[in-house]
Amino acid sequence: MSAKGNQYEYEKVKKNFEWDVPEHYNFAFDEVDRQADIHPEKVALISIDDSGENVEKHSFGELKDLSNKFANGLREMGIRKGDRAMLLVHRVPEWYIAILGMFKLGVIPIPTPNLSVPKDIQYRVKEAKANTIVTDMPNHSKVDEVRDKLPSLKNFILIGGSAEDWTPYSEMMEDVSDDFDRDSVEKTKSDEPMLIYFTSGTTSYPKMVLHSHAYPIGHTVTAKYVQNLRPEDTIWVIADNGWAKTAWGKLFGQWIVGATVVQQNITGRFSAEKTLQILQDHSITVFCAPPTIYKMMINLDVDKYDLSSLKHTLSAGEPLNPDVIDKWEEYTGLRIYDYYGQTESVALVANYPCMDVKAGSMGKPTPGHVVDIVDDEGNILPDGEEGHIAVKVKPEKPPGIFKEYWKDTEKTKEVFHGDWYYTGDKAYKDEDGYFWFVGRADDVIKASGYRIGPFEVESALQEHPAVQENAVIGAPHEIRGKIVKAYVILNKGFEASDELVKELQDHVKKVTAPYKYPRQIEFVDELPKTISGKIRRTELRDRAEKEYLEEHTSLPY
Repeated sequence: MSAKGNQYEYEKVKKNFEWDVPEHYNFAFDEVDRQADIHPEKVALISIDDSGENVEKHSFGELKDLSNKFANGLREMGIRKGDRAMLLVHRVPEWYIAILGMFKLGVIPIPTPNLSVPKDIQYRVKEAKANTIVTDMPNHSKVDEVRDKLPSLKNFILIGGSAEDWTPYSEMMEDVSDDFDRDSVEKTKSDEPMLIYFTSGTTSYPKMVLHSHAYPIGHTVTAKYVQNLRPEDTIWVIADNGWAKTAWGKLFGQWIVGATVVQQNITGRFSAEKTLQILQDHSITVFCAPPTIYKMMINLDVDKYDLSSLKHTLSAGEPLNPDVIDKWEEYTGLRIYDYYGQTESVALVANYPCMDVKAGSMGKPTPGHVVDIVDDEGNILPDGEEGHIAVKVKPEKPPGIFKEYWKDTEKTKEVFHGDWYYTGDKAYKDEDGYFWFVGRADDVIKASGYRIGPFEVESALQEHPAVQENAVIGAPHEIRGKIVKAYVILNKGFEASDELVKELQDHVKKVTAPYKYPRQIEFVDELPKTISGKIRRTELRDRAEKEYLEEHTSLPY
């Protein structure tokens, strides 16, 4: 599926695609060390500091040796295959060295966002029964704050400094061998546990998403077809190392292909100017960032930067204003392609450079995945009918679909039933096979007999120049049952008023069907979010419910 092609190429690749999953597989040995053996000097990782000026490069050969040392260090500490280890580290080379070393030993890493607060750390360590934590100087005090509540933790490894009751990473790596014999440890089977991500917790407490060692193989489609990566490419995906987005764009598929990965350790305020400078200075060819970052960049003088190295740009995770897409294309000649997947999966639906893009559509299923719109019983629905986005997992489950919600049999049964994995998202498919996102199944609003997806209303509001960010929910109403309510953060230069409420309502009526407009609009300074940046609509629904009850409950006197 080439960068320039047609619909036929997509259909041909999808039809002929087959997964190749061996009985035993280990990403660190089978992919990173393989790249090191082929071209040990090739740059695998470029790490840039917050200023954008200080750069550290690591070749595949160096990553092989350093991850061997880390694996040996863990083994000397008594850490074994199957042990769980929290990895709470900023965007520095040591994060990669640690996770690769864990993979080699068969230790199960738990990547954790750096925005985590002590109670987040406590919850995750306790749920996973982790016996090891690897963190850095900016984070270790948060761990110490809840240390006495974490009896399972026995090993404390600290990167970038020293502290009481912590093992310094530098000392751990000092006197260990950079040779790690693969035959000296039990081989990892493809279907054995490899990695735990906690879900973002948008609708409930975070769940443990357990991926098997075959999971990286699933990301070959993310890298090759969605990101359009080749070995000569340099890719920069802006994401915290604790997010699953790192697995998608900064680790697995990228190094299977043999591309170079870039990371910037953003510790202060995000700078769009530095971002554009890095894109220029490091000849980035593939770039992926949240919509907010594109919006910030196009407000600058983009023309003064040489972005000619860019060949493919992507975004995912939230609505992208069409005006941003158009301006970015005007400046760079490139579209921003979006794609869809979850912490539980790899890229499942995407827009590709080889085929026409329908503005606002999710695109079409990725090779190796049978994705369709089904009802509650698993029946495929007709084109245009809204239903569950589901992935076929029988007779054979694709390697990129997670193994289970660890320690949560009931929730696992909820999403795996019949021949399908139910993503929990709703959409419909048009006559050309393009998917159109409606919203989380829990978020769909049933108002006056209509079913309204918050995503479409949010996208419409986001197009208005007054709106910086927004979230839409179903709020209780005494007559209609539910009404559409929007929480809106305004851009600078705009003030909340009844007139602006009316203007936004009329705007949504014009962009979408009239019945979908928000009957209530509340202007706010911030929206409740998870540590991975996703809006917690469940919290907004609870707030609206509480306000409704307070207003409509009469108290006896």
